[in-house]
Amino acid sequence: MTNPQPGWYPENPGAPVLRWWDGTQWTSHTQPVQQQRSDASAWEVPLHGAHDPARLKEQQRQAGVGQAGQGGGTLFTEPVLVVNQKVKLIELANEYAVFDQHGHQVGAVVQVGQSALKKVARFIGSVDQFLTHRLEVRDAQGRAVLVLTRPAKIVKSRVVVERPDGQPVGEIVQDNMFGKIRFSFLVNGQSIGGLQAENWRAWNFAVLDHTGAEIARITKTWEGFAKTMFTTADNYVVQIHRRLVDPLASLVVASALTVDTALKQDDRGFG
Repeated sequence: MTNPQPGWYPENPGAPVLRWWDGTQWTSHTQPVQQQRSDASAWEVPLHGAHDPARLKEQQRQAGVGQAGQGGGTLFTEPVLVVNQKVKLIELANEYAVFDQHGHQVGAVVQVGQSALKKVARFIGSVDQFLTHRLEVRDAQGRAVLVLTRPAKIVKSRVVVERPDGQPVGEIVQDNMFGKIRFSFLVNGQSIGGLQAENWRAWNFAVLDHTGAEIARITKTWEGFAKTMFTTADNYVVQIHRRLVDPLASLVVASALTVDTALKQDDRGFG
């Protein structure tokens, strides 16, 4: 069995204190259990509620993903992740739910740290690509496992990936401006893999290791004309071909779960 990913975990079931696990051992760092933060606002108008298991299966069918091997029940150990953005008529913060191939929720992605002014800017215009975005990737229990920061973008995107305690994991850096968009996974300035779009619209990506071998695939799924034309929500399926180890595992999951908001959020992207 592999050790849990680094993160904040309760000292005991139901305990009011979380302790930092560094991937191999407990550390002396602790913090109280807090209410989960999100930038979602009462002004945002959701268009539907709970996720439909049949719809999740249809997404996998569209992506050409059949029954995969048994996973470990976490964001970092499942061979298939089905990512659904919360559908809103008015959207001021991005929110995603992440499911395994059987329809069980294994995590979420939420946008945090936006000021009221930034929300107003999002409401009145399409300026997302010029704003800094900060997202938390959370496990099934709502605990943050990764923090992603995409600084304000002028030409190319860059995403800084960290643990919740600020420990650096690596960066996801856009390589080119024209043609099929590409991103590199950088750790201490060295490339350990990346993303390669399969067409100029960047709807589908091959995820590669440092040798150029495909280790995962991201496929956008079609949700119907009305939803695609009148909302900004995106849905896609991530198929991970083999068990990965850190830091590559965290960079693959980070890029796959936030490819829309963190990496592009412009008119070339998924939307």
